[in-house]
Amino acid sequence: MNIRHHFDDATLMAYAAGSLPQGMALLVACHLHWCPECCERVRQAEAIGGVLLDKIAPLPLHDSALDQLMARLDDDMATEVSSLVKSPEIPAGVPAPLYHYINSSLEQLPWKRLGYGVHHIDLNLGGKGTTRLLKIAPGVSVPHHTHSGSELTLILSGSYSDEIGRFSVGDVADLDGEVHHQPLVDTDQDCICLIATDAPLKFTGLMGRLVQPFIGM
Repeated sequence: MNIRHHFDDATLMAYAAGSLPQGMALLVACHLHWCPECCERVRQAEAIGGVLLDKIAPLPLHDSALDQLMARLDDDMATEVSSLVKSPEIPAGVPAPLYHYINSSLEQLPWKRLGYGVHHIDLNLGGKGTTRLLKIAPGVSVPHHTHSGSELTLILSGSYSDEIGRFSVGDVADLDGEVHHQPLVDTDQDCICLIATDAPLKFTGLMGRLVQPFIGM
């Protein structure tokens, strides 16, 4: 599976069903912030899910179910009112869902060096997989690797090229273990990506073996 610009149908169906890991759901939400076409595909997936739900026989609810639902609605309403009272000014180039986690422009983040020309920010979302921001300097490549599971990448700034093609701002790559690639930044500006995986990456070659203990995923 390798998708440019848009997500695989299965990814969007999982997002609509709420079954994606948190990091991957965040990445999809960030892309939807920019992509009307994928927004429409999610709406279609939600409609299909609604039809399927209608065909499921209802189950009896616990006596406290209504109280729990009302409490959740109260929490959601409080969050919405708070956002209306003080709407943050989101920096250019930062999708609104991501800003909720970083509260900063991409340039002002406390980037940590990962290797030559490569810096990262681990969003520490917990759960299965890893979600991080990766900043790669011009002319630098990530070590050649494949995947134990799935990897989603969203380009926030700059661009890179690999065995699949060229990816620039707003593009996404939806990859699985069948893909081997080595992204290379192909312009004179840093490439900043949001990357979410649900299993460790598999690095190959000497550089990959050196990087593996540090990057982890």
